[in-house]
Amino acid sequence: MPATRFVHLVRHAEPAPDGGGLTARGRRQAELLGERLGRLPLASLHHGPLPRAAETARILGERAGVRPQVAETAGDYVPHLPHRGELPPALADFYLGFLADATPDEAEAGRELAARAADVYAGPAEGDTIRHDVVVTHNFLIAWLVREALHAPRWRWLGINHSHASLTTIRHTPGRAPCLHVQNDMSHLTPELRWTDAPPEEYV
Repeated sequence: MPATRFVHLVRHAEPAPDGGGLTARGRRQAELLGERLGRLPLASLHHGPLPRAAETARILGERAGVRPQVAETAGDYVPHLPHRGELPPALADFYLGFLADATPDEAEAGRELAARAADVYAGPAEGDTIRHDVVVTHNFLIAWLVREALHAPRWRWLGINHSHASLTTIRHTPGRAPCLHVQNDMSHLTPELRWTDAPPEEYV
């Protein structure tokens, strides 16, 4: 019989400008998030292959006591490339322009990875024990899985944003719709470590 499963989605911490890993602030963000998640009985920790996700997961895993595992499904990719007809007319030019650099091959690969990610990172747990899984990934995949949980239109992953080292948790309970339990939460970070990817006018 399946059991409730909490899937904890983490956007990587603040990346270094050279793309090689994290800044000093990013490493501290990952440490604080690891301390928060370390209070839970974590069953797994998956992360995308890029250095910023890998380093975030390594630090988080050290603090939380769980071994990171690299997963292509947790990578940085476009999960769904919409066509103009499925977008609200007032938004179509903006979002199609935002995604204009995605090639057909990248779009196809993203569709396949997103479908696999939904299979792996959504749904109740097998067995009769509550399960907690962590995925250290990127904004696009977190937005896609939030959209999936809410049964929103496929294009609606666009416009759902998450900050560095933020926590988004989706609860999957047998016989119920998925619950967006926590979203873009930064309460584990000290004030100066929050919103490191946003201009001051977006702070709330």
